[in-house]
Amino acid sequence: MPEMTGSALAEELLKIRPDIPVILCSGDSNKVSKEELKRIGIREFCMKPIDINQLAAITRNALDDNSPGVE
Repeated sequence: MPEMTGSALAEELLKIRPDIPVILCSGDSNKVSKEELKRIGIREFCMKPIDINQLAAITRNALDDNSPGVE
C-alpha cells in the first residue's frame, strides 16, 4: 500500500475496534517480527503465496481465538 504498511493499518484499525480479528499476509518475512505483530494485536500471520487450505485454517483459528495476538 502506498500510504502505510499493513501492520500500521492494522494498528490504527485495532485502536478503533480492538475486537476485530486481523490476519496479516506478507510476501516478505524480513519486514515483520512476531513480537511487533503481537504488540499490535494481530491474531494471525501468513506468508504469500498461501495454500487455500492453509488460509482456511488460519482464518478459522483467528476467528476462534480470543488471545490478543500472534504467538
